[in-house]
Amino acid sequence: MKPLADWRRQTSLALGFPCLLALLQQQLLLRQPPHLEHLGNAAASAGPAALDVSFSRPMRRAAVAAASHLSPPLRHRWLGEGERLQLSIAPQQPIAGAMELRLAGVDQRGQALAAQRWYWDPRPRVLAVVPRQGGERLELRDHNGHWRPISPVWPRITALTPLGDGRAVALVSRAANGGFQIWRLPLRQRNLWRQTTRDAMEPMAGRPEALGAGNLWFASLSSNRRGELLVQSGDGRPGAGSSQLRRPDGRVLPLAIEASGAMQLLPEGGAVVVAGSEGLSLQTLPPRPPRRQLLPGQRDLLGFCPQAGRALLLRHWPDYRRSIERIEPGLAPRQLWLGHQAVLAAACERGGDTIWALLMDGLGAPRLELLALDPNGRVRRRRRLDGWEPEPGTSMQFDPTSGQLLLSLRRLAGDRGTASTGNDTSAEAQPVLIDSGSLQLRPLAKKIRQAVWLPPG
Repeated sequence: MKPLADWRRQTSLALGFPCLLALLQQQLLLRQPPHLEHLGNAAASAGPAALDVSFSRPMRRAAVAAASHLSPPLRHRWLGEGERLQLSIAPQQPIAGAMELRLAGVDQRGQALAAQRWYWDPRPRVLAVVPRQGGERLELRDHNGHWRPISPVWPRITALTPLGDGRAVALVSRAANGGFQIWRLPLRQRNLWRQTTRDAMEPMAGRPEALGAGNLWFASLSSNRRGELLVQSGDGRPGAGSSQLRRPDGRVLPLAIEASGAMQLLPEGGAVVVAGSEGLSLQTLPPRPPRRQLLPGQRDLLGFCPQAGRALLLRHWPDYRRSIERIEPGLAPRQLWLGHQAVLAAACERGGDTIWALLMDGLGAPRLELLALDPNGRVRRRRRLDGWEPEPGTSMQFDPTSGQLLLSLRRLAGDRGTASTGNDTSAEAQPVLIDSGSLQLRPLAKKIRQAVWLPPG
């Protein structure tokens, strides 16, 4: 019997020791202070900028808000619960430079997080197609106002789309024989860094990567905040057109979607806006179950608002009038403006708190007008852009961090502030920054073909 008792005792010890060890490890982990697991730019924000913060254990949000400090002391909020919180900057506060974030707080057991100091610069940069001898190239305007090239020279760049995560730029080049080629230019940049590092990383470009075969007849690009890239292309053969969704991890997903025009990815991902003969439709993308929502009528997509699910549409009426509409989930389109002027571009703030529209009328001498509308369509401010004309295909983009709009405009030749007659124009366009409140123009002294905001990475 004694050997049996010894065997039972030894077995109990053998089985109990791992459990005791696991219990001790658990107690040790609980006694250790929490630590920061992830700090990065939020994928979407209704304000100027936001950071996603992940901790090793659930935190007391009020304690994090009380112990953490932002310099300059911009108004901000801490959102979320548990291990994941979000720091969101309140609107209507221009960000002039890098901010210092002192991160501290305690978890739900009262254990203190070791204080950390970070620096954060959420401002985008101006990215432009610039004419050079032999063709065109991409140049970037740094925050100090200096321009620098980031790409080789192509004969011509016809389309430019920064990826929404700021990690690459997609473009379409045109060769001398008329064919098109799609390129992806990878970027490395850092707008969030520790006190121990020297400085933010200015965007550095890698080697351009050709996407697919060249000599295309047409190509269209779209991206979202996830960094996904939608590529529509065709080589002129019947039925040879294709649509592909390129994921940030390199996967390529063919899309069997019929469209009569350019498709646009939703900023938050998961769906695409498709123009068809029946109207605009919203279609889900894999792996989500197939679903299609149709908005009938002759409408074009003008752009998306930062707040998810809201967008601006241009509607064409039988009497040749045009209207600007805002759509949001679960509601019918809301008309904001109606008139005979051509609507060249539009942009909006947050969920449509302010809408800006660039209008044009006149045949021989185009007259530009910029409107700022409230959510009900009332005109808050208007400004005639005398002496300017739009660069063909220009877009208008809003940067909430600086409160500025970006346009590509050409000044009428021989004009320095008053309108000119005829079609005589200066040779090149230039990027124009516009204060979103006063609508004052600030042209940048740079000859360009087109200009867009490059999101921070």
